[in-house]
Amino acid sequence: MGNNLRALLLTTVVAVPALAADRPEGRAFATRSVTWARNGMVAAAHPLAVQVGIEILRAGGTAVDAAVAVNAALAVMEPVACGLGGDLFALVWDPANATVVGINGSGRAPLALTADKVPPLADGTIPEHSPYAWTVPGCADAWFELHQRFGRLPMPAVLAPAIAYARTGVPVPQVIAGSWARGARLFADKPGFAEVFLPAGRAPAEGEVFANPALAATLEALASGGRDVFYRGAIARRIVEYSDRVGGFFTMEDFAAHRSDWVQPLHTTYRGRDVWELPPNTQGLAALEMLNILERFDLRSLGRDSTDFWHLLVEAKKLAFADRAAAIADPAFVKPPLATLTDKGYAARLAARIDMQRAAAKLEPGIPTLAKGDTTFLAVADGRGMLVALIQSNYTGFGSGYVIPELGFGLQNRGALFALAADHPNALAPGKRPFHTIIPALFGENGVPTTAFGVMGGDMQPQGHAQIVVNWVDFDMNLQEAGDAPRFYHTGDAQPTGATGGDSGVLYLEEGIPSEVRRELVRRGHTLRQGTGTLFGGYQAVRRDPVTGVLSGASESRKDGCAAGY
Repeated sequence: MGNNLRALLLTTVVAVPALAADRPEGRAFATRSVTWARNGMVAAAHPLAVQVGIEILRAGGTAVDAAVAVNAALAVMEPVACGLGGDLFALVWDPANATVVGINGSGRAPLALTADKVPPLADGTIPEHSPYAWTVPGCADAWFELHQRFGRLPMPAVLAPAIAYARTGVPVPQVIAGSWARGARLFADKPGFAEVFLPAGRAPAEGEVFANPALAATLEALASGGRDVFYRGAIARRIVEYSDRVGGFFTMEDFAAHRSDWVQPLHTTYRGRDVWELPPNTQGLAALEMLNILERFDLRSLGRDSTDFWHLLVEAKKLAFADRAAAIADPAFVKPPLATLTDKGYAARLAARIDMQRAAAKLEPGIPTLAKGDTTFLAVADGRGMLVALIQSNYTGFGSGYVIPELGFGLQNRGALFALAADHPNALAPGKRPFHTIIPALFGENGVPTTAFGVMGGDMQPQGHAQIVVNWVDFDMNLQEAGDAPRFYHTGDAQPTGATGGDSGVLYLEEGIPSEVRRELVRRGHTLRQGTGTLFGGYQAVRRDPVTGVLSGASESRKDGCAAGY
């Protein structure tokens, strides 16, 4: 055997297993190291946006300053998922007052829009990519609310990096480029879309530089004029004029009436650890219900490679989502029994309904009935102890696809999640907030948050939150491993729009779940499909060690992002 061939064989033998199982942790799936730092940590879906956050922290900004700056940068860099035309939710751990606070920055339906004006699709739902699905964009107001309460740097300094990137341009990374290409096929003929997002008549390719000078001007107007420019001034007027041209229902009154709300987060414990989520109109409740149900079972003993483990996760999801469809709506219109839904005794009764040998075909909610998406998530920790979990979205990728060229951003289509049936809790009504999918989360111990985390992706989000917590608590995974581990995603018939199906839904499993488990799940009645990539969401997290104060961060490979600190 020649020396060159011998060297090649030796190299091959050594290199292949080092991808996963030969790492110090010995996990069977591919993962990488956690990021560590002491003074600040940012995790987000674009590396350059993460750098923006680090710059703001280095300049003396708080975690909230950095979170707003990162989100603004993502509006430039990741328009396939977020932007000024969308909504925002956030959770903040305020160490100065030892409190967890939440903000609901979601918008409301136009006052002129009623259900009788909507031409429904064949399944009775609102057309997703139409002006009927528009709601008032809440992102900008939430930025200013967060900044006023927790910011230190002036807003012009916070928005300056995003303005610079919008003007000079930024290279497009792989995952975002793929989403952009899909969006181009869907939205090329929507008014204003090609003018802003297809500058060369096509979606920018991976590595190609994209600039958005109109968005730079919009962000400059916000930086100098404040939130009223968006809701009472020139930006609102531009949106309303555009709405009038393309058949929308917006008026200046809709924008002037908009406000974000500071809300009391929901809380539960999972095997003695703390989890915080936001209350309705968003779906954090479903994640807490799933965890309360799963707490009734010894998942550690079952192991991740057992059929019972995956069966239990899916069946717990079905139970929680049945309540999600029945109870989650705008609390100004519907008052769900939150105390009951988060009660451990209630979870025990739900857990008793699980048949370990058979997938549930169609579940009714455990409570009486009360009459897909692309998103960006980011997490920030600063050196003063503050944690921020912030999530922001247009809903389905570029949202409705309708774009105001003079402003450089498009309008969300979150209103597509309203139901058109008048007796549904999530029924469309003027000035009402729709059911929302985007949820940030905090995790901790002894009543103190240590970790800000999220999993992007429509109704994958509560399913992902529960799986992350289970990976931490039941399987001792570190911050990075918990996001890299194979996941499930289940889509069923319990939908907040009122649309229904008649079966147990479809269960998607990632590579790495044993084939014998898959076969047994099919035998128990699950309908399986193979899924890849962003179908399973995208996870980001930052953590503060409660003893040493050292910070850690994680970002998974399903997205373009990273975690970085200083």
